[in-house]
Amino acid sequence: MRAVTAAEMRELDRQAIEEYGIPGLVLMENAGRSIVQEALEMLGQVRGRQVTVFIGKGNNGGDGLVAARHLYNLGAEVKVLSLAPLEEISGDAAVNLAVWQRMGQRVYYAGREEDLNAVRLFLVKTDLIIDAIYGTGFQGQVREGAGKIFDVINTSGKPVLAVDIPSGLIADTGQVGGNCIQATRTVTFALPKVGLLVEPGASLCGQLKVADISIPAVLLESEQLKRHLLDAAVVAGWLPVRRSTDHKGDFGHVLVVAGAAGYSGAAVLCARAAARAGAGLVTLAVPASLQPVVSTMAPEIMTLALPQTERQTVSSEAWPVIKKKLERCQVLALGPGLTTHPETVGMVRELLLQCEVPVVLDADGLNALVGRTTIFRQMKAPLVITPHPGELARLLGVTVEQVQERRLYLAEETAARWRLTLVLKGARTLVACPDGTLYINPTGNPGMASGGSGDVLTGVIAGLLAQGLTAGEAAAAGVYAHGLAGDLAADEKGLQGMLAGDILSCLPRAWQVIRESAPVTG
Repeated sequence: MRAVTAAEMRELDRQAIEEYGIPGLVLMENAGRSIVQEALEMLGQVRGRQVTVFIGKGNNGGDGLVAARHLYNLGAEVKVLSLAPLEEISGDAAVNLAVWQRMGQRVYYAGREEDLNAVRLFLVKTDLIIDAIYGTGFQGQVREGAGKIFDVINTSGKPVLAVDIPSGLIADTGQVGGNCIQATRTVTFALPKVGLLVEPGASLCGQLKVADISIPAVLLESEQLKRHLLDAAVVAGWLPVRRSTDHKGDFGHVLVVAGAAGYSGAAVLCARAAARAGAGLVTLAVPASLQPVVSTMAPEIMTLALPQTERQTVSSEAWPVIKKKLERCQVLALGPGLTTHPETVGMVRELLLQCEVPVVLDADGLNALVGRTTIFRQMKAPLVITPHPGELARLLGVTVEQVQERRLYLAEETAARWRLTLVLKGARTLVACPDGTLYINPTGNPGMASGGSGDVLTGVIAGLLAQGLTAGEAAAAGVYAHGLAGDLAADEKGLQGMLAGDILSCLPRAWQVIRESAPVTG
C-alpha cells in the first residue's frame, strides 16, 4: 500500500474532484460514513450511547459533522463542540454545519479558557470521543487553548476515534506540534499518511484503519507515489519460486567477511541468517585464528581463514584471498564484528572500491567509512547499508537527535545523494532507494533491541540478494521478514530476554507466513 504526504493527498482529492467529477461533498459524506462504521465497532450498541465530537474549522471538522449526523440518526446522543468560531467554518464543512443546525442540533463553542470545565462535564458521561479538530493541513504548533482541550481529552479515560489523523500530529513527519491527541483508533482516508506510519505518530494513532472514500483506484496506485507501507503479500511477490528441480547452486552464494577476537558471534549470526534467508551456499571468512571456533558454531556454513593482524582482526593482506573467493560468490556481506583496527579499516575501504558484486554493509564496515563517505559514490556494484541512528549520525556528521527528527526525509536524501539503498533501523525501519522509492516496515518490536539483531538482518538481506532480488527488494523484504520473525519470537518468549538467536530460529516460520499471504493466481 502506498503512503502519502499531506500535499500528495490534497492533489489526489483535487484530481478526484476536478478530473473525475466526484463532488467534494460526496468525498466528505463517504469519509463521515467511514467514521461512523469505526464508531459502531467501538461502541457496539449505539442507541442511547453518548458521543462527543470535537471539530475544527476545516474539512476535518466537516467529516466530523457528517459522522455526528449519522450517529444521531442511529439513536446516539451526540454533542458537537467546536474549537473554532462557527463563522470561520467554510466550504463543504459549512454545508454540513448548516445541515446539523437545521436538524435542530446545537454546536457548542469550546475555544475559550473558561470552557474547559464545561468540556470536562461533557466528557463525564461520554462513551466515545471523536477527534475532528485538525486534519492533515496542520503543520505548526497547537495553540495553548487547544492544547488544554487535548489534555482534557487525553486524561478523560474515554476511547478516542481520530478522524484522518490525530489532532496535533504533523502528517508528513509523524512529529507533534507541541501537544497531540492520543487516539485509541484512527480512521484515515484513501491512503495512510506518512506521519501515521513512523514514530511517534504510529504510537499516537492507536489502531490504524484505512477507509475507502471512493477516490479512483488508478489515482491511489499512481507510480508517482513512491512511499509504501510494506505488507506480506508484496514481499511474497518478490520471493523466488522454488521448483522441484532446483539445487543449492540456484539460490546463490554469499560471502560473509566478519568477526575478530571476541566478536565471533556476530559473524556466525550473520552467516547463519544468510542461510536462513534461503541462500544456497554461505561462506564465512574470518581471521585465521577464529576459523576453528566458527566452524563448530555453524556446521551448515563453509569457512575461510583470512590473514590477521596481531589483534586477531582481518588484515590488509586479506584482500587477495577475498577477491579470489568473490569470483565464485554473488553477494558480499561485510562488517559485523570486524572492529575498527586501522589495518582492518583500510582493508574495508579497499574492498569496497574493488568489489564487483552487490554488498551489504553494516556495523564496523560502516564505521570504517566515517569521514570517507565519498567511497559510496565510487563503488562499482549495488550497495545496501544498514545503519542504526547512531551509525548514520556518525556518517553524516550530525547528532542522533537530528537523525530521529528527520528520519524519513534524511533517509531519502541520503540514499539519493550516495546512490545506494539505505536501511535506517529502529522502530518502523525505513528502506530508502536511490530512485526515491521508500518502504516503511510495520513489523518488529522492542524485544529485538538486543545485541546481534542487526547482524541477523545483514545476513537476511545478503541471502535475498544472492537469490536474485534487487537491492531495494532484498532490503525491504529482509526488514519485513526480520521484524516478523521477531514478532513470532515475542509471541513465544515475550519481549524481555529475547535474543538474536530467537529471531534467527523463527525465520523459517516467518517465510512460511509470508508465502501463505501471496495472492492466488490462475
